[in-house]
Amino acid sequence: MSVWLASGSPRRKTLLEWSGFKVEVHPPNVDETRNPAHDPVHHAKALARMKVNTAPLGVVALAADTIVHLNDRLFEKPVDRAEAHQHLRLLSGHWHQVTTGVAIRSTTTNVFAVTTRVRFRDLTDDEIARYLTTGEADDKAGAYGIQGRAASFVAEVQGSWTNVVGLPLERCIEPLRALDA
Repeated sequence: MSVWLASGSPRRKTLLEWSGFKVEVHPPNVDETRNPAHDPVHHAKALARMKVNTAPLGVVALAADTIVHLNDRLFEKPVDRAEAHQHLRLLSGHWHQVTTGVAIRSTTTNVFAVTTRVRFRDLTDDEIARYLTTGEADDKAGAYGIQGRAASFVAEVQGSWTNVVGLPLERCIEPLRALDA
């Protein structure tokens, strides 16, 4: 089965391919500005819905948007290393949430969100600086990728690990396979 992936994330593509799907990558161009009335979960779902609607009708499309948040504060993709350092400093020693909004569309659209709790151990400024020189924080919500060197920052995960990577596979595989039945 082929999936139109309305995302430029190489991690989402890989996760879907690992699950046996053929993936066509089509990064959408949508305004990701947060509506102040939306909490982080609603925001993630709204972005996924907007992105899946960029796919042409008649294809099986999947869109997702992952948001790192601590209470109501979003930790979006950092604009530079200084902001990335600030994100990691604020997440250090605390629990935070990673929410992925997902939209799957064929003839109808199924939109849902999965939230995983992640606790970072206390990080030193030196290890944050070393991590940032690797470039792994670039273009990642929260300024980290759990599947890379930042795995050493994580003390505990409650929920879906693949959700933190960028796509909650355990919630996506069945609805996608049902569309192929």
